[in-house]
Formats: sequence, structure tokens, C-alpha cells
Amino acid sequence: MVFPMVLLKLADWLLCQLLADSCYRAAMRMKNFGFLITNTKNPSLRSPPSSQAQQQPPQSPFPPVTKCSLQGRESETLVCDIYGALLRPQSFFPYFMLVAFEGGSIFRALLLLLSCPILWVLDHELKLRAMTFISFCGLRVRDMEIVSRAVLPKFYLEGLNAHAYEVLASAGHKVVFTSVPRVMVEGFLREYLSVDDVVGTELQTLGVYFTGLVSGSGLLVKHRALKAYFGERKPEIGLGGPSFHDHLFISLCKEAYLVTKEETKGSAGSVVLPRSKYPKPLVFHDGRLAFLPTPLATLSMFLWLPLGILLAIFRLLVGIYLPYKLAIFFGTLSGVQFWISGSRPTKSDPRKGVLYVCTHRTLLDPVFLSTSLGQPLTAVTYSLSKMSEIIAPIKTARLTRDRAKDGETMQKLLSEGDLVVCPEGTTCREPYLLRFSSLFAELADEIVPVAMDARVSMFYGTTASGLKCLDPIFFLMNPRPCYHVQVLEKVPRELTCAGGLSSHEVANNIQKQLADALGFECTSLTRRDKYMMLAGNEGIVKEKKKKF
Repeated sequence: MVFPMVLLKLADWLLCQLLADSCYRAAMRMKNFGFLITNTKNPSLRSPPSSQAQQQPPQSPFPPVTKCSLQGRESETLVCDIYGALLRPQSFFPYFMLVAFEGGSIFRALLLLLSCPILWVLDHELKLRAMTFISFCGLRVRDMEIVSRAVLPKFYLEGLNAHAYEVLASAGHKVVFTSVPRVMVEGFLREYLSVDDVVGTELQTLGVYFTGLVSGSGLLVKHRALKAYFGERKPEIGLGGPSFHDHLFISLCKEAYLVTKEETKGSAGSVVLPRSKYPKPLVFHDGRLAFLPTPLATLSMFLWLPLGILLAIFRLLVGIYLPYKLAIFFGTLSGVQFWISGSRPTKSDPRKGVLYVCTHRTLLDPVFLSTSLGQPLTAVTYSLSKMSEIIAPIKTARLTRDRAKDGETMQKLLSEGDLVVCPEGTTCREPYLLRFSSLFAELADEIVPVAMDARVSMFYGTTASGLKCLDPIFFLMNPRPCYHVQVLEKVPRELTCAGGLSSHEVANNIQKQLADALGFECTSLTRRDKYMMLAGNEGIVKEKKKKF
């Protein structure tokens, strides 16, 4: 009964708003029409020719953000909005699409995309309410928390305006006022930009679900919220966009600066914040979408999906059933970019296998290594899904996280043939290497490092909170997935445990060697750190005990 009532109230409110907006527009047109008639009768009231108007462009009442001094701002307060000031994209639609797709479902994302023609004719307030309702109605609060923590920060960082961020970072006290739902931006603003307080639109909830409606106070009006927050005191710095509401907002500050559309577009990428200047390194993020889902990009994705699914199945069958050379040929023919360097190492002891130590980008790392070497390998991994075990074209073995048992398992597998291990224990999408487990260094003296990297343009082939069994499918659904396999030289015996080094020293040396080969950065972060941040758990899949 609750959901139909919510829909009824929304329809009633929307109808009233549309009628009021239509009447207002009709009145404005009549007023303009009457003014035009007066101009025709009275030549003195006519506007100047267009050439004269172009010679006198309207002057902005506020200077651009590039004119703001960054010195001595440590004790001052800055206020701004994330939309129109801190972010370069002129529309917040892509971020609502991320909530709809990653937090909701593909059907919710499709509904939001289909609503675009209606959104284009609505004013800003109605558009924001409509996108909020479609994205949040029936969405679980916990799902939104995961999206806010694990998905949105990557896209916010990539969309930051470099000039606006520099001004924000120079201030000692920062408060963000925004009309978008607070739950969408607060986590990022506090954790990455060190914002002290976030005042935004509040959403109604029913139990553990969002209703999709804003709270009784309605959408946040920034200049009113600023007055209520600071009272008679004026903040020192205000950043805003070119809209009339932003002009009202920043006019209440001692100093006001504009982030114009020209500066947002920038010249030669001058307003794009480079990764090296991120306020906090972006090591982990989650979600399936690898692109900013603007309306046109999202439409392209939905048009590609049917072909992408068929192409993924074809590529999967090619990898499973065809010989290595044919698999490479047909895989490349289907659009898979495959770069191989290095060669198969020679064995010093034919009775024992070679241990290949790989960086971990996707679950397909051992498969692509096996294909590039043209020989069968055995892969050991943690928390491998049943589906991945079934479709894997190579032999796989599970590790239990018991060091003694895992050591025995790997020793046995090495006596049977060559073995692949990913000592990071989990995948990482960004140019960083997680801490290497040192167990592999205790088990073999013939160690071959392999630098692997995977690149995608549409879907990520990894997830921390989604269905891992679909990881290979999503990776192979990309139009042109790319894999780089670089087989390095065998580790000299004197740099192994047999040469007197500890297992930790061996692991750290190999981690640095692989990072240098890929141009990545070494970290001390672990699998547990990743899953605690992205999914709120330790990333351990508990086996279900069978009942007899």
C-alpha cells in the first residue's frame, strides 16, 4: 500500500508543478509579445543592432576563480557547491545513472535513460526531483552507502576542476551546500576533500529503503541554507557557477569567485586534475561501469549489450576449446588486443615445475599467461567461484588461507608441473601493486615474474560486492579488451631464499621489479584492506557445511 500511495502523491505533485510552470511560461511569453509590440510602435525603445550588442558583452559581477589568491587562507572559511563549482561536468545525470546502475539494477538504469526526453524539457528543480525519484525509489540504504563509498569517488575525482580544488584546498574551514541528495556526495567530500560539513537535500526513507522523495523541507535552496547556517556572519570565500541561484549564494560571502563554463571546458586540459595531485590516492574502487555514463554513452552501452553478450560467449568458447594458437587468432579477430613479450624460461630441474609470480588484474590472468606461453598451467587462488572453476580452461586449485596446508598444496602442484600464483591475493584496477604474500618464496627457487595488465573501456571484469562468477563475462563483453603479458627474466638464485634472503625480502624485491616493469607504485595494502573499504567485510567466502 505504501508504494502506490508514494506514486500517487508524486503524480499529484508533478501535475501541479507542470501546470504552474506552463502557466508561468505562457505569462512570460505574453509579456514579451506585448513588449515587442511596444517596441514596434516606439522606435526609441528598440534594442541596438546585434553588432553593437556584440561589442558590449555583459560583464560578470564576480571575478573568475583563477583570480583567487591561495596565500594566507588557512584561517578562512570557504563555501561552495559540488555541482557547478567543484565538478567540471555540467550535468549531474551521470552520477544519478551510476546510482541507478550500480546500486539498483540495469532495469532502473534503462528507465532513467528512457526518461531523458522528459528531463530535457523540465526546469532544474523538477529535473532533480525526477532523477532522484527514479534512482532512489525502493533502493536499499546499505546499497547506496556502498555506491557512495566504493563507486562514486573515482568519477568525482576524475571530474574535479583543478582551479576550484586548489582554492578549496587552500581554505582552513570548508562547508559545501548542494541541492543534490546529501548521501550522494557527503562521503566523498569528507574523506577525499576534507570538507568539514556538508549541507544538502535530505531524502525520505521507509525502514531500510529510500522512497525516492525529498524530505518535507524540499530541495535545498543554497543562499537560504547559508544564512541559516552562518547567521549574521559572512564566510570569507564563496565559489559558484554562472547560474542566478549561485550568484545569490556567493553574494553573501566577503569574496566571491565564479567557475564559468569556459573555465570548466578549459584549454589543453588545464582544468583536469592530474592523478599525481589527487588529495588522496585512488587505489580501490568498485562497480562495473568503466566510463562516465552520460546519456549518449549510456545509450551506446545499451545498444552494445546484445552483441557484447554474444561476443563474450564466443570469446569464452574459443578460449576453452581451441588450441592456443587458434585461440589467439580468433580472439584477436573478435577484437581482443593481446600484447606478449618475453619467452618461456628454461628449467634447470626437469623434475620440478617453474613458479610464475603474476600481478593480479582479473581472474583471467592465469588463462592469458597459459595461452601466451602455449602450455598448460595450474593456477592457485582464493575464493574462486564454482562457475569460474567450471568454465576455466586450465586446472585450478583453491587455497585455504592456512599457511601450512597451502604450502603443502603448492609443493605438490609444483612437483606435477608449472604453477601460477598471484601473491597480491586480490585484484587491483589502478596502477598500484598490493603487498605480496611471502609464502611462494619459501616453496620454489625457480621463480619467473610476470607483469600483467588489463585495460577495458566499458565494463570492469572485477568486483568486490557483486557476483564474481560474472567477472570473466563482463571483461569479455568489452568491445576491445586489452591484455599485456610481459614475462620477465627468471629470478637469479642468489636473490631467492636458496641464496640466503628471507621470504619477505624475496617477495618485496619481486613486487618492486614488477612495479617498475609496469610503471606502477608499490603499496603495503592487502586484500583485507580492499574488502573492508569496498564491501565492509574481509573478503572471505565461508564454505557451507553439508548436512548429512
